[in-house]
Amino acid sequence: MTIRLLKTLVAVADTKTFSAAAEVVHVTHAAVSQQMRTLEADLGFTLFDRTKRTPTLTPAGQQVVERARNLIADYDGLAASVLSDDGLSGTLKLGALRTTLTGLTPQAMAILKTRFPEVGLYIRPGLTSALLTDLQRGELDAALVSKPHLLPAGLVFHDLVQEPLELICSLDEPENDPLILLIKRPYIRFNRNAVVGTLIDNWITSKDLQVSETMELDSLEAITGMVHANLGVSIVPRLAVPPIEAAPVKRLRLGDDAPTRTLGLAHVDHPLKARAVTEFLAVLRNVLEHQGAG
Repeated sequence: MTIRLLKTLVAVADTKTFSAAAEVVHVTHAAVSQQMRTLEADLGFTLFDRTKRTPTLTPAGQQVVERARNLIADYDGLAASVLSDDGLSGTLKLGALRTTLTGLTPQAMAILKTRFPEVGLYIRPGLTSALLTDLQRGELDAALVSKPHLLPAGLVFHDLVQEPLELICSLDEPENDPLILLIKRPYIRFNRNAVVGTLIDNWITSKDLQVSETMELDSLEAITGMVHANLGVSIVPRLAVPPIEAAPVKRLRLGDDAPTRTLGLAHVDHPLKARAVTEFLAVLRNVLEHQGAG
């Protein structure tokens, strides 16, 4: 059972129909129906009388709704603990792409901690799609992600920086043409499930290139290490805030039509979270500005 399911239940109770509730919680009618069946399975009893054309709450369902209202109020009230008269306190739950964990994210978190020492910081690494789902479920307050093709309903995205994609190869590699290298050298793929992985694949397809894939990794550090060891070439984002230490590799521009990754901060549009998210967004921009990438 999750707070999301309880909120959907309350929306059904308030709007009287699954269709109207779907509009409130920004999902489809089918999703509302599935969520309610999941909640019933979790609780072990029926919440709705489905013998009628429009399902209605059973007496037990009505009691659960009242308890759910109290639980939701308590849950939402937890966000207020992040705010105080003196600044910020409580715990800020953040998600971040692994490619930012050795540069932008730790630097921004350090500044935030210095400004607001009472803030507890929780960090969850992951791919953009997974982190956006965690935001929708209320498991995270904000997430540093790649801008998706379609932003899920209920989320807000703030553009931070454009990171062009580039080819990396061993320092010992004499060839400097990225297209020739992609054709003739083993290719190390960036995780195809990542937004940046899709950008890379689409660019390679647009160039009608046949690459010889040897491995697929989702860690930029691992990819760079493999390339440094001359085990292949890869295409990766040129990080706006590079890590302090990284394996040395040769970096080649892909050309004027090179794709770029838009890095930004996504969050739920929740008024009680606004101050915390605003402060974190400000320190991210501060780091990027000092890096000359803002």
